[in-house]
Amino acid sequence: MNEQINYRWIENNEQLSEICHHAMKQAVVALDTEFIRTRTYYPKLGLIQLFDGQNICLIDPLVISDFSPFITLLADTKVMKVLHACSEDLEVFQHYFKQLPQPMLDTQIMAGFIGLGQSVGFAKLVLHYLNLELDKGASRTDWLIRPLTEVQCQYASADVYYLLPIYHALAEDLAKTPWQNAVKQECDALLEKRQMVSDPNKAYKEIGLAWQLNPQQLAVLQILAKWRVEEAEKRDLALNFIIKEQNLWQIAKQQPKHTSSLLEFMHPNEVRIHGKKLLWLVEQGKAVLPEHYPAPISRIMDEPGYKQTLKKLQQKLSEIQPDDLAVELLASKRQLNQLFTWYRKGQSTEKLPELLKGWRAEYGKQLLESCFE
Repeated sequence: MNEQINYRWIENNEQLSEICHHAMKQAVVALDTEFIRTRTYYPKLGLIQLFDGQNICLIDPLVISDFSPFITLLADTKVMKVLHACSEDLEVFQHYFKQLPQPMLDTQIMAGFIGLGQSVGFAKLVLHYLNLELDKGASRTDWLIRPLTEVQCQYASADVYYLLPIYHALAEDLAKTPWQNAVKQECDALLEKRQMVSDPNKAYKEIGLAWQLNPQQLAVLQILAKWRVEEAEKRDLALNFIIKEQNLWQIAKQQPKHTSSLLEFMHPNEVRIHGKKLLWLVEQGKAVLPEHYPAPISRIMDEPGYKQTLKKLQQKLSEIQPDDLAVELLASKRQLNQLFTWYRKGQSTEKLPELLKGWRAEYGKQLLESCFE
């Protein structure tokens, strides 16, 4: 990539208001973020990139104090926001601004529906549509350091400068397929998922090997895992920098009474900082009455008939799969598992599996009718 990209560095409230006001006059803008997340629970925003078709702007969130014009732009339904592989960007917007970009289209999703591959990288799209090779040398930058170098600024600018023409090319190709509505639904689903609030009381289900524990041990793990999430949020530390996941599981299994027992499998610093608290939490878990124990966690692979049903689902899927759509986009293994679990647990109409909603529903119903007795 030899082209020098002209950009504006936005470092005060007045400049931000000006460029957002201009962007809201456009039909579509490209957005990206750069952030750091090594030890923290939340991402640390270092840069926002905005391209409205005329102005490439690098917005410095470390010095701007009033982001209301940018929040207004994110919420402006008359302006389409385009991002690439946006799940982490959405987390940034939700955390910092309490506002997601709406409406939004993700070029990675668009690329999948026109046959360019699932989870295709941005550089590959730039090469495919623009015949340019991106220099990714600055991808591991510490975006919180100032000043950023010109190489870093060029790298950041390229992420939105090329995104807009790629979006238009993808939109043109997508218009030749029957999948435009499916793409919109997939992008809307990303926004919907990002707005869901996770329940810390259910954090224990995410602990590896939790299925090996009995209900009484799960009661202890539930309290431990809830505390770890709340502590991570409060201190803005990654979960494993509070207590390692494996150690939580070990505590719930052994239910030690003394810090000396914790030292057998935990780092002394963990024990020094949290030892007494952990022992207290164990006692809280042990006090839970049996009627309030969490239900045992069953692995789907251990469910009766799972392997046979999955095989039937995959076979039927290969029969009904549209010729121009990758099978993974139509129904991932996770979605097939979700359909299996939903059927076995009573077929609730309040919480349908993804394969029975939206554009997938016509295929999901065929799977349901053919593979379940």
